Amino acid sequence: MHSGFLVVAVGVLAIIAYHDVRTRRIPNALSLTIATLGLTRIALAEDAAAGWYTLAAAAVTFAGTFVMFRWGIIGGGDAKMIPAAALLIGSRDLLNFLFLMSLCGGALALATIAIENLEWSLKRFWRPAHIPAGTETDRVRVPPKASTVPYGVAIAAAGVIILITAR
Repeated sequence: MHSGFLVVAVGVLAIIAYHDVRTRRIPNALSLTIATLGLTRIALAEDAAAGWYTLAAAAVTFAGTFVMFRWGIIGGGDAKMIPAAALLIGSRDLLNFLFLMSLCGGALALATIAIENLEWSLKRFWRPAHIPAGTETDRVRVPPKASTVPYGVAIAAAGVIILITAR
């Protein structure tokens, strides 16, 4: 892969990871940019058969992520980002990408749960000095909000690793 192309792809993936951590959303424009980079890579490739395999693999990946989105397993940005990354990665490295993405996602989920539990524990024991113990605020507990994992980080990390190590 051309080094300039690689720098752009890694840069866009880094922006996606940052944006997903900050907002828990992946903008459509960034997913479209990754898909466009993938389609450009396919168009410039010398092996036309590999391009068709990549398009077919991306279509199957999109179908799978669409079903997972409809069932509420993943978010909409993730459902669009994974097939876009499949176009960029190519069919030859797609299974390695999906495996690595799942490993990164599992580690990210564990880290997210650990951080949220630590925050919850600290909030239980920390009390502002002006609120005495045993007041009404002690008895009222607000349940923690549902955890969300910025899975765009896992997608981007796996994509960067596969792109850099690709043959």
